[in-house]
Amino acid sequence: MSYDGKVTPGGPAQVRELDGLTLRKLAVSDMSNNAYLLTCTATGAQLLVDAADDAARLEQLVAEGSGRLDAIATTHRHFDHTRALAELAGSTGARTYAGRADADDLPHPTDQPLDHGDQISFGDVTLEVVELRGHTPGGIALAYREPSGAVHLLTGDSLFPGGVGATNHYDYQSFPQLIDDVEERLFGAYDDDTWVYPGHGDDTTLGAERPQLGEWRERGW
Repeated sequence: MSYDGKVTPGGPAQVRELDGLTLRKLAVSDMSNNAYLLTCTATGAQLLVDAADDAARLEQLVAEGSGRLDAIATTHRHFDHTRALAELAGSTGARTYAGRADADDLPHPTDQPLDHGDQISFGDVTLEVVELRGHTPGGIALAYREPSGAVHLLTGDSLFPGGVGATNHYDYQSFPQLIDDVEERLFGAYDDDTWVYPGHGDDTTLGAERPQLGEWRERGW
């Protein structure tokens, strides 16, 4: 597999071919945010995860796929993940999704607020919605399950290589809530081969991170 998940702002997207889905990973902005374009292999329908910044470059990414944009899903409400949301949603008419508790704080109206256990469908692809509270009140991860059973998790800023997302910047954040949700709803629900695509930086797997859960709890971040 040529895909290694390493991208840098200004550089090309990395492309990973999954069963039924093509995933493109791109880094944008001075904060090196990851944006992910998911393309249904059968229909060409496309969903963008986090319109983080640089709408023009994200439009190019859409063109590198099928050229259409059916939906935009926002993993959480922080500004660095939403700076291109209004422009891109406005220019494409894409349907917008976000966690219910974050939806009202986004710079563009949310067409469908999401709750834990909901699903998003585009083309023949269905994503499972996993609510992960703590980094923001309504943070979500999205899970794609290949027909083989292999799972791919887009976790926003709730899980990274080496730890969970920051919970010390705003008074609504909660490390105990986030570590509980991540442990129960990710590590408790999916196996070690599950691939993790975070909101910044490199990818990882649940198996690579699982041995560190106790350390994360003890250190408190």
